[in-house]
Amino acid sequence: MNRKPEPGWAFKMMSLIHDNPLRRNFTDPHKPLKAAGLKLGQNVLEIGCGPGFFTIPAAKIVGKKGIVYALDIHPLAMERVQEKIRKEGITNVKTILADASQTGLPDQSMDLAFLFGIAHSINEILKAVLDELYRVLKPGGILSIKTRISEKKLTELLERKGFIYSENREGIFLFKRKK
Repeated sequence: MNRKPEPGWAFKMMSLIHDNPLRRNFTDPHKPLKAAGLKLGQNVLEIGCGPGFFTIPAAKIVGKKGIVYALDIHPLAMERVQEKIRKEGITNVKTILADASQTGLPDQSMDLAFLFGIAHSINEILKAVLDELYRVLKPGGILSIKTRISEKKLTELLERKGFIYSENREGIFLFKRKK
C-alpha cells in the first residue's frame, strides 16, 4: 500500500500532546510496554512510533542486547525520534521511514511487535499491516495491540491472519504468531 503521511501540522499537534512533560504524570510508558511483553534482549518492532513517546523507554527495557525498530510513515516522526535518540545517547534504536505494510525487515526477525492506539475500525490498511507483522514475527512471536476495537472483532481478524489470542494485560491484547 502506498499511503501518505498526515500533514505536517497534524503531526506537530500530536507531538505537542505526546511530548508534553505533564503526560508522564498520567501515563508511564514503561507500564504498557511491560504489559505488552517487552523483555531484555528482544528485537522489537514499534509500529507508528510518532514522536517517540514509547521508543526510548522500549529501548531501555530491551537493553543493549535488544533492538527497537521504530517505524513511522511520517518524516517528521523520524526526525523527532532520531533527535531523542541522540539526546539520550541511545544506541539500540533503528528508525524506519515506511508504511507499516511494507517494513523492509527480514522474515521472522522480530520477537515482538507492538501497535498502540490503532484505528477504531478494521479496514484494508490494518489487514495489510497484520499480514506484514505475521511475516516479520518469529514463530511464537508476540503481537501486542492497544485499541478500542472490540476484543471479539480483533480476535476474529487476527485468528484469520494466523495469530492465536493469548491474553489481555491491562487493556493490551496479546497474540502469538502460530508456529
